[in-house]
Amino acid sequence: MRIDLGGRTAVVTGSSQGIGLAVAAGLAQAGARTVLTGRGEDRLRQAADRVAGAAPGAEVVTVASDLTTSEGAEALLREVPDADVLVNNLGIFEVAAPLEITDERWRTYFDTNVLSAVRLIRAYLPGMERRGWGRVLNIASDSALVIPAEMIHYGMTKTALLAVSRGFAKAAAGTGVTVNSVIAGPTHTPGVEDFVYDLVGRDRPWEEAQREFMRLHRPQSLLGRLIEPEEIAHLVVYLSSPQASATTGAAVRVDGGYVDSIVP
Repeated sequence: MRIDLGGRTAVVTGSSQGIGLAVAAGLAQAGARTVLTGRGEDRLRQAADRVAGAAPGAEVVTVASDLTTSEGAEALLREVPDADVLVNNLGIFEVAAPLEITDERWRTYFDTNVLSAVRLIRAYLPGMERRGWGRVLNIASDSALVIPAEMIHYGMTKTALLAVSRGFAKAAAGTGVTVNSVIAGPTHTPGVEDFVYDLVGRDRPWEEAQREFMRLHRPQSLLGRLIEPEEIAHLVVYLSSPQASATTGAAVRVDGGYVDSIVP
């Protein structure tokens, strides 16, 4: 399948590393003008170099701003007022004892993982509708469906993203704009490496630690390993394409069979 996003502008939030960086590289390889966002200018420049290396000749833009705030979103919109593809990947996670999560921490998780996405959808969706074409992708997680006891606040935000996606898909009905969520399974990122070591101990090589983590904490996975970010990116790039025109309002899984369900 040849995916051509030439002439399109794609904004990917939280794209200085991990899934966001892999998605940005995939969209750039498909021909999109790709906008990387994050808070650190140095990390964004390094990420842009990696995207340019993966997609020679691609136009890569970086915007450093804190998208958990309205001021940060406004800064992005000044630099990039219109987008054809919006991938809301920005998110945080941590292990926390359920009864010790404070009100402030609950709000931080909602502001970062949910409201940042809603704010950008509100900003970019009207232009997509006027042009009669657009793609909005919200990166959710298996934790949206299988709430982890050690990360209830994180799971809550990912469940909320499923509702956000479905609701905005209805709002965009009949306009040529699709809105979907991607349910990513346990994925190999730098942050997840730290998470794995926190749970199984740091006194062993990575491959052994990964296997132990999957055996003890993610035994439902049919892959038996962590998913690589590029494997998530392949699905996101497809859903961003003209070929995915009939998929909207969906929660599409790329979870390695982690969620024990026969429906998407």
